[in-house]
Order: sequence, then structure tokens, then C-alpha cells
Amino acid sequence: MTPQPTSGRQPGTLRRVALLAALLAGTSLGGFAIGHAAVTPPVGSQPSSSAAESTGSPVNPAGHSAAPETLPNFTHLVEQVKPAVVSITNKLQTQQGGGNQGENQFGQLPFPFNQMIPQRPEMRAVEARGSGFIINANGTIITNNHVIKDAKSITVTLDSGQTYPAKVVGADPRTDIAVLRIAAGHPLPYIQLGNSGEVKPGQWVVAMGNPFGLGGTVTAGIVSAVSRDIGDGPYDQFIQTDAPINEGNSGGPLFTQEGKVIGMNTAILSPTGGSVGIGFAIPSDMIHGIVDQIEANGHVTRGYIGVEAQELTGATAKALHVAADSGALLAGIEPDGPAQHAGLQPGEIITAVNGEKVGNPRDLAVDVAAIKPGSQAHLSVLEDGQSKDVALTVAEMPNQQTASNESSGEHHEQLGLALAPLSPDMRNQLDVPDGTRGAVVRGVEPGSPAEQAGLQAGDVIVGVGTHPVEDPAQAAHAIRQEMNNADHAVALRVIRNGQPVFVGIQMGNAG
Repeated sequence: MTPQPTSGRQPGTLRRVALLAALLAGTSLGGFAIGHAAVTPPVGSQPSSSAAESTGSPVNPAGHSAAPETLPNFTHLVEQVKPAVVSITNKLQTQQGGGNQGENQFGQLPFPFNQMIPQRPEMRAVEARGSGFIINANGTIITNNHVIKDAKSITVTLDSGQTYPAKVVGADPRTDIAVLRIAAGHPLPYIQLGNSGEVKPGQWVVAMGNPFGLGGTVTAGIVSAVSRDIGDGPYDQFIQTDAPINEGNSGGPLFTQEGKVIGMNTAILSPTGGSVGIGFAIPSDMIHGIVDQIEANGHVTRGYIGVEAQELTGATAKALHVAADSGALLAGIEPDGPAQHAGLQPGEIITAVNGEKVGNPRDLAVDVAAIKPGSQAHLSVLEDGQSKDVALTVAEMPNQQTASNESSGEHHEQLGLALAPLSPDMRNQLDVPDGTRGAVVRGVEPGSPAEQAGLQAGDVIVGVGTHPVEDPAQAAHAIRQEMNNADHAVALRVIRNGQPVFVGIQMGNAG
């Protein structure tokens, strides 16, 4: 994950949506934000509460009056589950920098530091709190990675009030899952992971955790949606719920009326950091697979084939003569990777992995990551409208992987593009990989199809459709040929800021 700190941000409009993933929160924001809820606010702040009643007789789908159903009572369920839900305290140590006291990598802290080492006033202690839940009698605890990130020490407090130091077994930042263990000296109460694949929108769920330092807090609601992608990471498949979730709930369980955990509360959508009834939980099926790997190996391994993919939408799909959202378009192939060894090329479209349909890049990332490194994968691929099968051996994902004489340039009036050669100096300025051949976008005409498609000066065109181009003349010729097709659309493969991407340009009815 590459989230932004919560504190100190001042979005320009109330419509801007951004990710909050800092461990410490408490500063009001000026815009909507997806936020991880990991920490309590300053001591002394009191949450507000309200109640509302609804009246009237429910109406069934046929329009007839129906007798009201009795709302579920979660009393017995909560009594069973509560002993397995824990509060987690993360003690961090940060070094004061410059004259801006009370700030660290997370931004402005919501409460004063406690002096930790009087002889060294530059070192100050910080505490942050989240939630977790016990999954076996031996004291294995699941929580969010962002709850325990950068911890100097971690303390777990049980519902009984007993506290224990916790050891980090392992963590996976890509899915924001962490595994802890405590040694209580006796069997502990625990709850089981359920099957999130059976979760349906509309069913009742209960959330429990440590919001604002209020341990053992219980809230209820329904599942609002499943498999939700909020742009937080490459493997987003969140369960969305309207059960109130707040700062400090992160890492706590979301469970069904049967007492089975079907998710771990992780993020909220909120204008201020408080609950507005849109929360997100990591599904239990994902948790189960990640936890098994962490407990066995201390880390997570994922499959990797070495491609950069993008969605098929709008003019790009039309230019490639395929339906939108019909697969993952390969924008780049990493050198010496499994995809390159198998002969895959930019512009091809992966539509299935081992028989499982791929509708977009996220599907591709999830499917490939789930394949054991060293295993063979069978890909269904579209190339120039023709289907083919490609077999390759999946590698293990690297640790760091979630790819000039301007006056002589060509000018393509219909698209509104001015092209120039890619000189060695220009290649260095534009962060283009060595050996790259293509044409630099020297200028874009305002209001032109190229501008509407998002092309900009400094983009390097390295391909038109599925065909590579080496200079402005080749690029212009290939563009003219592509624009003669019935769709009057062209897909350009571009390198921007060192990353490959396809840009689709629609010419309307112009020839």
C-alpha cells in the first residue's frame, strides 16, 4: 500500500476522495477520505450518540402490507465473541525534528507526547491503539499491518483486562494483514474464520473493537456490498458494511449471526474521520490464506509473471476492437520475466488465467498472486482479435513489486500531435529506459482529440496498436493507417514518467 498520512492534509474540495492510512489520526479533514481506523483520539474527547426510530408498515415486493419482522437480538452472540476480541497498544518512538515539535512520519500527532528519556529530549514516546481478535487457544491474534507498523513494542489487552506483550509473527503490507502471538500460559478463548464467499449484501453483521479507546464496543449493521475495490491496493476485495466503524476499530472482527468472522475491519469512508456508515473489511477467505503462509513461513509469497496491465475502457477498447472490461490489456512486459520468456507482447489482452475469467487488471493480479511460484499457468490471450493459449512458469514476486532536434518533428494535424525524435538527451530527461525507440510528443493542440484523450508533451510514443514504432515518421504512418479503420480510433502505447500505458484516441466520424 502507498497511502497518504491523515493529519495535516487540507483537500481543496469536499468532493476529493483520498486514502488515509496513517496510524495516528484525529485531525478533521476538509474532504471525503478512505481512512484506516487505527487509533484513538486525545483523551477527553467524547463521542456523540443519537437514536432514531422509524414507523410505518413494511410493504412486500408485491405491494401488500406485511407484518414487521422482529429485529435480531445479538446479546448471546456478543457474550460468546467478546472474550476473543482484544485491544492492541502500539508504542512507537520517534525523533523530534527541527522546530516543528509533535510531528513525525504520520503527521501532526493528536495528543501530547509523554517524555520518555529526560536526558535525551529529542526522543519522545507515542502510543497508538487498534483492535484484533484471537483465532486459536494458543494466543494467535490477527490485526491490521497498519496497526502494528513501526512498533517498538506491542501490548495486547484482553477483555478481562489482562495485558500481555505481543510478538509479531509476520505481516503482509500488500493486504494489510498482520499476525501476533501472546503467551498467556493457559488456553485462551478464540473465534473462527468463516467463509466470506457466502456473504451476501443485506445480511446482518456485527463489528467489535476498540474505537476511541472504548474497548469491547459493539455495533451492528448489514453487508452493503462485496468484492469492493477502493483503490487501496492491488488485491482489494473488501466487504462493505454500514455497521459503524471508527478510529481504533482497525483489526477488529466483522462477524455473522453464527459467530463466524467473515472480515476484519480496516477502513472507512468519511469526511471527518468518524463513521458515516461506509466501512470496509478484509474478507476472511483472504485472511485465511495470508495467515496460513505467515504462520508457516513468516512471510507471504505470491505468483508473478512480469507484466504491467491496464483496464480496457472507452476509445482504447474500441481501437483494439474489443469490448470494454473484457480483460487486462498488457501495457508493458518486464525484461527477462516469465511473460517475456513466453512471448507475450504489449497490446495483447489476457482474458483468463487457468480457466478463470479475467475482466480487469485487478482480476489478473489476484489470480496470478494466488498461483504457487514454480507452477505452470495457462493464459487465454487475445492478439489482434485472435485467441491463443499461452503456458508459462510462474515466478515468485520480488519484494518491491503491488514498470533532439524538435524542429524536425512530425506534426499530425488530425490528432493534434506534434512529434519529435527521441534523442539521447531527451531520453535522459524523460526517464525513458535505455534502448527505447519511439517518438516524443512535442506539443498537443488545445481542444484536439489528443488533448481530450489525455496525451501531453513529454509522452513518448513507442507503439501504435500492437505494433512498435521507432521514430516520428513511423509513428505518423502507423497512426494514419489505424485511423483509416471503421472505428476511427487509435491506441497509442506511451511511456510517461518511466511507466508504459495505452492511450485510446477517438476521432469521432472524422476520416
